[in-house]
Amino acid sequence: MRLTVFGATGRIGQEIVQQALAAGHEVTAVVRDPSSFTIAGPGLQVFRADLKEGESLREAVAGRDAVLSGLGARKRGDAGIAAKLTRSVLWAMEAEGTRRLLVVSAAPLGETAEHEPLLDRAMLALINSLLKPVYDDLRAMETDLAASTTDWTSVRPPRLLNKPLTGTYRTVVGANPPSGRTIGRADVAHAMLSMVEDGGTVKQGVGVAY
Repeated sequence: MRLTVFGATGRIGQEIVQQALAAGHEVTAVVRDPSSFTIAGPGLQVFRADLKEGESLREAVAGRDAVLSGLGARKRGDAGIAAKLTRSVLWAMEAEGTRRLLVVSAAPLGETAEHEPLLDRAMLALINSLLKPVYDDLRAMETDLAASTTDWTSVRPPRLLNKPLTGTYRTVVGANPPSGRTIGRADVAHAMLSMVEDGGTVKQGVGVAY
């Protein structure tokens, strides 16, 4: 497949690029500063663009089978960036007629499992309160996704870990996995790539966790 990855210099974005290349896909990694991107290999194109300008992204998404985005706030002070930059991606995709889009969101935006333990419910509520600006940003992003013409999927992980790929995790369409507290960034990337051709995840939020 021909894939485009936004947020390619981030930790999830790098995992998406590396795993996609290892699987034999053609990958376009969209970055603001190519000097900060160290991944190389056959099948990779590094595309420099201003992520705030949708027009500059059209070439990067034209003719692609899917677009995967790891864009989002890396700290509390970055709140607002996910929705803002994703709007540029959506504009470019709609202008080019590219339909499949997968983005990283977060578990607090998902539905709590029916039999979720009280402690886990309390933890989600606390995290939602402490990081409200970040999650409000992601909610705005998901609202824009829902209003778009793209075949989007919002992947909602809980607390992210830096650990090797396991390929073993749970996914739930429309809700969070019960007591799903953590997942590695490499497995989030793996899940996103696995969902590219999964029609059951289109226009859905998908919880993913160990």
